[in-house]
Amino acid sequence: MTRLHPTLAYHLSATLGWKRLRPLQEQALRQLNTDSDALLVAPTAGGKTEAVLFPMLTAMDHQGWTGLSVIYVCPLKALLNNLEPRMRRYADWLGRTVGVWHGDISSSRRQVMMRDPPDILLTTPESLESMLISTGVDHRRLLADVRTVVVDEVHAFAKDDRGWHLVCVLERIAHMVGRPLQRVGLSATVGDPSGLLSWLQGSAERPGRVVASTAEADIAPDVELDRVGTLANAAKVIASLHHGQKRLVFCDSRRIVEELGETLRGLGVTVFLSHASLSVDERRRAEDAFSQSSDCVIVSTSTLELGIDVGDLDRIIQINAPWSVSSFLQRLGRTGRRPGQVRNCLLLALTEEDLLVAAGLLQLWSTGYVESALPPPNPRHIIVQQLMALALQEGTIGDAVWAEWWNGHHLFETDNARPLLTHLLSAGYLSQDGHSIFIGGKAEETFGQRHFMDLMASFTAPPEFTVLQVGKEIGRCDPMLLTRATHGPRLLLLAGRSWQVDWIDWKRRRCHVVPIEGSGGVARWSTSSSFGISFEFARAVRDVVLGQDPPVRLTRRATDALAAARIELAEVAYRDHTAIVRSPDEVLWWTWAGTRVNATLKASLGTLADPCSRPDDLYIRLRGDLDATTWREAGRSLPYLVDPDVDPQAVRGLKFNAALPQDLATATLAARLADHPNTRKVLKEPRLFHHGLRPSANR
Repeated sequence: MTRLHPTLAYHLSATLGWKRLRPLQEQALRQLNTDSDALLVAPTAGGKTEAVLFPMLTAMDHQGWTGLSVIYVCPLKALLNNLEPRMRRYADWLGRTVGVWHGDISSSRRQVMMRDPPDILLTTPESLESMLISTGVDHRRLLADVRTVVVDEVHAFAKDDRGWHLVCVLERIAHMVGRPLQRVGLSATVGDPSGLLSWLQGSAERPGRVVASTAEADIAPDVELDRVGTLANAAKVIASLHHGQKRLVFCDSRRIVEELGETLRGLGVTVFLSHASLSVDERRRAEDAFSQSSDCVIVSTSTLELGIDVGDLDRIIQINAPWSVSSFLQRLGRTGRRPGQVRNCLLLALTEEDLLVAAGLLQLWSTGYVESALPPPNPRHIIVQQLMALALQEGTIGDAVWAEWWNGHHLFETDNARPLLTHLLSAGYLSQDGHSIFIGGKAEETFGQRHFMDLMASFTAPPEFTVLQVGKEIGRCDPMLLTRATHGPRLLLLAGRSWQVDWIDWKRRRCHVVPIEGSGGVARWSTSSSFGISFEFARAVRDVVLGQDPPVRLTRRATDALAAARIELAEVAYRDHTAIVRSPDEVLWWTWAGTRVNATLKASLGTLADPCSRPDDLYIRLRGDLDATTWREAGRSLPYLVDPDVDPQAVRGLKFNAALPQDLATATLAARLADHPNTRKVLKEPRLFHHGLRPSANR
């Protein structure tokens, strides 16, 4: 693949008016070939889709590929829908076809694709799993000609169990078609691209290369940090700035999206909302209207962090801060697409604590640090899901050959998977007759509803009620909003508007509403537990407290608030030490080490830690009667590190935990909450014990 197909080259120039390819696209044409895997890395809007598609279409024509030869996997259905028209246009020029297959695609459209498979199929990991285990899909015929799998936004998959699920499904497809599949990942900037590529390759022993965009002009972005105090003040700032421009505002929760959207609408701002609990039609209407407007705001959770096209953006505004540099880079990259435009972001911190976290993120970003994008360890629950899925896919599997379906992938080595298979057999999730293993009655009872639909996805979705107005879906709400005590009419806030509950269909989990004038609605959703900030992130916050200003523009309010925070925290932050501070009410160990380290320390310290407290990002609470002498004696024998304690409720939230022994389910979550390497770093650091205002050194 040393050059672009001449038909593509002609249409890019004559039809689209392209004068040249983007740097990453040029590099991909030179470096991608079908005998090796690759990871293409570029900022948001760096042209990654075309960078992989142009070489694939060229190879498809030159090498005479037939049938479904390229699977293109995305993390979001909306992203698939967004990409289809663009990819279809390129493919049409060469007489090739593109299809989309996900949960919202009708059965009739799927039947057409099964009869006449497209050359390129856009889909999700869950839909691939569905194809393999569904009795209504001839997956061997449909997937027989697959050669290449492209994984878009691969870093988004790698951060959680969807990544493990995807890799396992690809192994089964490769085994079924009898050849390794070329794997090409597309990613924003990550801290360990080679490690990410190696993970994506799975068991395949193929050469691989990272193709990173190096020729893009590196113009310093325009980043500003402000401290606004309240969400209402944030709305006033947003409403007063950047008139005539398109602004995308990121928030860290659906509740804040709703409240900010309602407040902005009350200030006369044209505003649209996007988050996971809004209906597909509601989000699509908002995104379409936003892409066609010129003076408006769209308020979103991370749903618009990925590459969904909402047109050219003028401004990015962030309420507080995202929880990683990688996420910040992704959001920052949504701007600066037009010639002469600079990437920009205005961060509005609500509280002093939020300001410190935002400043710490910007300080960490300024050093060039980016988190690695590797999935969580010990996915035992994914292994049991895969064993049951394979039994459904094949009907029966041989007790001596089942592991071959994953081609020697380390997850399915004997020590990892055999004990889990034994448990599934003994618990009735799988059954055995001679040398044949097949799905068991317990699996049908637990996961068999709706044709084993629950076995196809590696993530859980909390129960929600569908909210309808005159039969039209607006979105979904938390059941707690419908059961909590209230005085007067029950009001909901959804899609940036207040609604009065008319009646509730408890059996069908539906809530019928009518619109009301004004505000007063309440927004609330259950949230999954967060692992908080990392060790590196927490240490960057400490650097800010110690006087390091991030190299961005700080408003007067931000500067004054940072100065006040530095005075307040002066006796708990040190460059080369951690501090244990005893006050009349409590004893806090200021580790500045992040949530995972502090959770590991709390578990490992045993009786020295306060058993009733939860670890904070920056400190842990120690036993109330602890003094310098007691600590000095205890410090002579530093603890053996153990994984953090796990809340039983959290175990119940682990998908497929029912098919795991309870101790292994708990151990899986505990290992994911721990950070042993950085905990050892903290334990090696000197500690100062503050009794009153006088520090005493204690090792």
